[in-house]
Amino acid sequence: MLSFTEDAFEQAVIEQFENMGYTHIYAPDMNRTDYSRPLLDDVLRDCLVRLNRNLPVMAIDEAILKLNDFDAGSLLQKNIVFMDYLQNGITVKYAVKGEERSSVVKLIDYADADKNDFYVVNQYTFVENGNNRRPDIILFINGLPLVLMELKSPSKDEVGAENAYNQIRNYMKDIPSMFYYNAICVISDLSTNKAGTITSGLDRFMEWKTKDGDYENTAYAQFDTFYEGMFQKARLLDILKNFILFSGDGQKLIKILAGYHQYFAVRKAIEKAKIATKTDGKGGVFWHTQGSGKSLSMVFYAHLLQEALDSPTIVVMTDRIDLDDQLYTQFARCAPFLRQTPVQATSKENLSKLLDGRKANGIIFTTMFKFERGEKPLSERRNIVVMADEAHRGQYGFDEKIVIKENEQGEKEAHTVIGNARIIHDALPNATYIGFTGTPISAKDRNTREVFGDYIDIYDMTQAVEDGATRPVYYESRVIKLHLDQNTLALIDATYDALEQQSDAATIEKRQKDVGADGKCVGSRVYHSIPVRRYCQPLRKVPR
Repeated sequence: MLSFTEDAFEQAVIEQFENMGYTHIYAPDMNRTDYSRPLLDDVLRDCLVRLNRNLPVMAIDEAILKLNDFDAGSLLQKNIVFMDYLQNGITVKYAVKGEERSSVVKLIDYADADKNDFYVVNQYTFVENGNNRRPDIILFINGLPLVLMELKSPSKDEVGAENAYNQIRNYMKDIPSMFYYNAICVISDLSTNKAGTITSGLDRFMEWKTKDGDYENTAYAQFDTFYEGMFQKARLLDILKNFILFSGDGQKLIKILAGYHQYFAVRKAIEKAKIATKTDGKGGVFWHTQGSGKSLSMVFYAHLLQEALDSPTIVVMTDRIDLDDQLYTQFARCAPFLRQTPVQATSKENLSKLLDGRKANGIIFTTMFKFERGEKPLSERRNIVVMADEAHRGQYGFDEKIVIKENEQGEKEAHTVIGNARIIHDALPNATYIGFTGTPISAKDRNTREVFGDYIDIYDMTQAVEDGATRPVYYESRVIKLHLDQNTLALIDATYDALEQQSDAATIEKRQKDVGADGKCVGSRVYHSIPVRRYCQPLRKVPR
């Protein structure tokens, strides 16, 4: 390891990308005249012309002009504009025979990775505001510097991933225009390889621990797992388009890159939904432990459903008003990414109005209690997906029961009680149902499986703690101090003395040995104020 210098490490990373089909360019060998340009201009133009053959040159020119001339604003605001261009294309206007037309210039062909140009460029010197900086590696796609990597020598104990993170933060101050076009930042020192965004703190840079969605060996991710798992061409394009978003209020926006567990789980859920909409409507159960970003996974899932199922209507259902508000707020903050504005049903009548007659699209939030039994379904469409949060709870039963209740006159009457799942399925009989939960479903919980089907993906507490996605939870027994009535204690003493006189010495000795190991605990937890003595083992269990 001592001979493994930073230069050797850089070459090893480059080799990883070459093996995945990237073209390597050593930047000092490039024919550059303007070191203040973050874009590879010739590559960018050629790629845009090739990817948008149906558009005239003037449309391409306007798109490039927009890429080079952002409106005034902060680095983050300019990056928000660029990410919209990257994910959705650039809207341009141009004239054909005096008639104004508009169209969208796409920067990347997301359907076919091979139609794009991928370059891994090292030692790319960039000059801005008198600052001369040279990031270790930049990944250019179609001439756009989308991924910036800072590497630190694995042979120096005092230099590591944290220093790489600080170096990137300094770059953002010294050469900010390079980061207008940045999608992902990487910090690496061989043993630690993590990815984040321009707003990520060091604690939010995360490892990518699997190449194919198998969680079998994720405790310690290998060097090649990170690069091959995240930067295979098609997967990188998928991440760029569908797994990076901005969230927050007007005061503070953060740029979020999905973790590996979110990426693979959502992709599995999408494939399951495609099948479920054509078969039994069971979209599965998505179990990701609390603190692992489950609500954002739901946003990524809703985003991808739009294309996967041809503009479905999504109903996000909870069993509590506060959860409904929390999820609605999260989705509302991500409205630009979702390309539509979520709505929240205010009543049963409003929910019925939002669903009745709707043919496509829409993200509707509701509590399950806004569904009511009716003679007519709210919609019989198949491209409706119901996303149920906290699906492990028992309110989703199909059962129909007869319950006897007393009326105001004291007379007993029979009432029919129908499980909420039955009511919801009667309202949306052809919908697909997927359950999201932060806790495991009991093996005895048949209702949840009847509604949603089996697990799609499991990301439990152990794995989340290993990944640093959530903090470990330690359970410590708590001593409960109980103060019993003194008269009762005296009665216990007298009773024990009487029983002792009726027992032989061997029985008494055995009893004392039995309680020797945990007498202290028993005395503290159960009796507290009772001395731990010969009757420490209670004759019968005292209720806590």
